[in-house]
Amino acid sequence: MSHPHRPRSNLGRTLERASGHITRWSGSSWAFALAVLTIAVWLVTGPLFGFSDTWQLVINTGTTVVTFLMVFLIQRAQNKESLAVQLKLNEIVAALEGASNRLIDIENLSEAELNVIHRHYHKLAEIAKHESDIRRSHSIEEARHRSRAGHKSHPRASHGPHDAGASCEPPATRGADANGHVPEDSSRRESTQ
Repeated sequence: MSHPHRPRSNLGRTLERASGHITRWSGSSWAFALAVLTIAVWLVTGPLFGFSDTWQLVINTGTTVVTFLMVFLIQRAQNKESLAVQLKLNEIVAALEGASNRLIDIENLSEAELNVIHRHYHKLAEIAKHESDIRRSHSIEEARHRSRAGHKSHPRASHGPHDAGASCEPPATRGADANGHVPEDSSRRESTQ
């Protein structure tokens, strides 16, 4: 039985392997040396061809084709890397007690939703500037609660009730409670033990 997330066709698997090998090789010193050597050979042959239009067309066409293909390879590698980093960060946020689960899968939010969360973190930075204890930690919910209450400091543990009609409320995560925390999945708990 094949892995559910691998490409199902032989062509898909072959393309995935080939693009992975080419991406790794193109970032190597050998690839750079080959590119420099190609340019050097092209420059040396210039006088032999009288620096003709055809001579210039060869390097222009070659570099255009290579650049065109590399754009897709780089984008593929960047997509894979970005997804891996996001999954690792999601795992860290999900595992940390007290972390806001609203940040899990945050890369899929709209730009407006990201700006709302950015404003909350800006509030946290403002609170921290006026805080006498530089080791004190604050949450998004606390920043909103403090700004509404006009308090200068609250311990993090005191999360009072929040009114639901806040204009700067970050978008809630599916399945989250009023504080944005998602209950831990029991199957996940069992699989990690």
